[in-house]
Amino acid sequence: MDYELMMNGNLKIGQKAPNFNAVTTYGNIKLEDYKGKWLVFFSHPGDFTPVCTTEMIAFANSYPYFCQINTELLGLSIDSNPSHLAWMNDIYQKTGIILPFPIVADRSGEIARLYGMISKDVSSTETVRNVIIIDDKGIVRTILIYPLNVGRNIAEILRTVQALQMADCSQASTPANWIPNGPVIMPAPKTFEELEERKKYVEENNSGMSWYLSFKEPPKKCIEEENKNKN
Repeated sequence: MDYELMMNGNLKIGQKAPNFNAVTTYGNIKLEDYKGKWLVFFSHPGDFTPVCTTEMIAFANSYPYFCQINTELLGLSIDSNPSHLAWMNDIYQKTGIILPFPIVADRSGEIARLYGMISKDVSSTETVRNVIIIDDKGIVRTILIYPLNVGRNIAEILRTVQALQMADCSQASTPANWIPNGPVIMPAPKTFEELEERKKYVEENNSGMSWYLSFKEPPKKCIEEENKNKN
């Protein structure tokens, strides 16, 4: 356990995600159980709260799409496991929707603090709406933080995972408003010779604004991988 991280809540993009063992609505788990898969690890302030309930339903409805891109979901709050189960059951009784992902019972707040999910300016115990995207190698790739009164856009979280996967596969970057299979931004030239070649490429292919901002279609292998995940 990284106690300095736990005290400071100073989780950073690019670092190894801290391991933990936890009681959940689907039994005991540890972070290592997700090795080889991407993980969307998200917190909510409390069970039986209106915004969180809408998010849980939205995550449940989108779960098959996350599975298609080798991604699992994991929720967390500092409520107890019986409370989580009662909430899950209430959602099922009222909507017919079963939450297909675990919810961590973090009664001590230890995991929430380890992942920086508690904002001291908002509450000393309640988690704010954090989303931590962890890749298949256990590295933190994205950190999103929402206030207590604004629900998350699940489609954007899904798109972010897809963009990260495409950026990795294509060894490029994704532009604003990128959508799956869309063009990616080519890495910037590192020498003047490469700069001159890039200018020529842009002119011949009408594929960008300048040598420092040019586009290419994603590599075929990346598109095939993306489409394979959907089938």
